[in-house]
Amino acid sequence: MQHPSLSFDLGIIEDNTRMLARLCCDKGVIPVGISKLVEGVESIARAMMFGGIQTIGDTQIQNLIKLADLPLRKMLLRRVLLSEVDSVIAHTDISLHTERSVLEALSRAAVAANKNHEVILMHDLDSLFDTSVVGSDTEMLVELVWTLPGLTFGGISSYLACFGEKESATENGYSLGYQGTLTTRASCRNVENLSGAGIAGVVLRMPRNGVPRLTQLRLGSSLIMGIGLNASLIPEVPQSAISLQAEIVEIKEKSSVYMYSIHAERANDELQFSERGVRLRALCAIGKQDVDIDLLTPVDDGIVIVGATDNVLILDITDANRSYQIGEPLSFHLSYHGVMQCMASESVTKHYR
Repeated sequence: MQHPSLSFDLGIIEDNTRMLARLCCDKGVIPVGISKLVEGVESIARAMMFGGIQTIGDTQIQNLIKLADLPLRKMLLRRVLLSEVDSVIAHTDISLHTERSVLEALSRAAVAANKNHEVILMHDLDSLFDTSVVGSDTEMLVELVWTLPGLTFGGISSYLACFGEKESATENGYSLGYQGTLTTRASCRNVENLSGAGIAGVVLRMPRNGVPRLTQLRLGSSLIMGIGLNASLIPEVPQSAISLQAEIVEIKEKSSVYMYSIHAERANDELQFSERGVRLRALCAIGKQDVDIDLLTPVDDGIVIVGATDNVLILDITDANRSYQIGEPLSFHLSYHGVMQCMASESVTKHYR
């Protein structure tokens, strides 16, 4: 296997999806799988489909085009550009909107293509003003969509965890914004979807009886990584579907404090280390050009990441739980953004099993 390599266990992703999809359906919520993290990889989207997902979402049209052969509805998970309405109609079934001019252009494109396109309107829950749908711009857009040919009104949605990954919640754990929106949903004719961002923990706290506070939930990292907001672990959902491996290229004893390094990015770079005597150092063939090292955690909890150059990761393996040899791969856990960076790196090979 070529290193560094990023491996995905499709069986775990399928099992995670089946577990959370069943939980959603039991509580009246439709799950939507999100492929953004993995750039629309077909095998991962197929694992989600086998686990019960019927709609897949992504922020990039080109990623949804990769999934054209899968019998899934395609949702564009960002505001549509006025310049791309024709492409949106051609390659997606659902899209999110906040602008009248874009909706009108989308309607014209849908009519020209003889297609019907579902529209979900984004309602701002972060506003300092009243977040109620009634009397808002959102309500006016709802009325507009009902009059536009080629468009179907699918519901109202909001992001609760985009910038800063913070969720506004009441004491019982439900979003204040969702409560306000749901109480006004009847005023917007027959709103079938009240779509929520990918916050799997919300579903775990929802009552089984009565009208659900939201009817659609977008799930991405929860299915692929088993994590929710702020990288919190989702109970009973494995977090072992992804593994990064990098090959050891050198093992030597080194002083824990030295002024300069032949591995420094520039001449005379000064590297600062605490005095810990002679330590066993390993170099791995992955560096900052591939991933931010702060987003890596060695699987062996006795290994410490000391630093990195553009193409080498420097590790202290003195207290490792076992011995390692040159040519052997070391395994690492990744954060959400660590996975995203490795997916974008051409020097990191990807494996799906």
